[in-house]
Amino acid sequence: MSYEKFLGFDAVVSCIKINSRSKNPLIVAIDGKCCSGKTAFARQLGNVLDCNVIHTDDFFLRAEQRTPERYKEPGGNIDYERFLSEVLIPLTEQRSFSYRPYSCKLQDFSDPVQVEPRDITIIEGAYSCHPKFSKYIDLKIFMSIDEQEQQKRILSRNGREELELFLEKWIPLEEEYFKAFNIAKKSDLQLYF
Repeated sequence: MSYEKFLGFDAVVSCIKINSRSKNPLIVAIDGKCCSGKTAFARQLGNVLDCNVIHTDDFFLRAEQRTPERYKEPGGNIDYERFLSEVLIPLTEQRSFSYRPYSCKLQDFSDPVQVEPRDITIIEGAYSCHPKFSKYIDLKIFMSIDEQEQQKRILSRNGREELELFLEKWIPLEEEYFKAFNIAKKSDLQLYF
């Protein structure tokens, strides 16, 4: 998906560039509904701005962390402890670091990803505007999508069985998090499809 035709893409780029003049390093979080285009949007921003892009999908809970108590916690579906220690703290200290992406599909860690300090880093994915990250995030973007279009994209990307899982489990967890922490309204920019 290309965002060259996306209304406001240039404005988002300009906003990030303006903010980066007064804050170095600048950390931008792109949160929002699943299948709203966060990953593609972040990838295109990364290409235009020549910056780091880090995915919160690499920090979903490991099997042993998936307890009923953790799932009851708004935004508890992400390993925010590991994300803080392995990503956000080193970013703000402007030092090189690596992190180990966790694959929910494989139920295992993959090879470490090396990250070098850059003026701008984009954190992309669900839960990237979690309140536990607030003091590290300089610019918050929220992406939304029409419910029917969202379901169509999930079906196309993941298939019918996964769509049902998203509808029954993952989307309600996201919506609870959005509501509990007022994520959209507390964002600096809101982008809608």
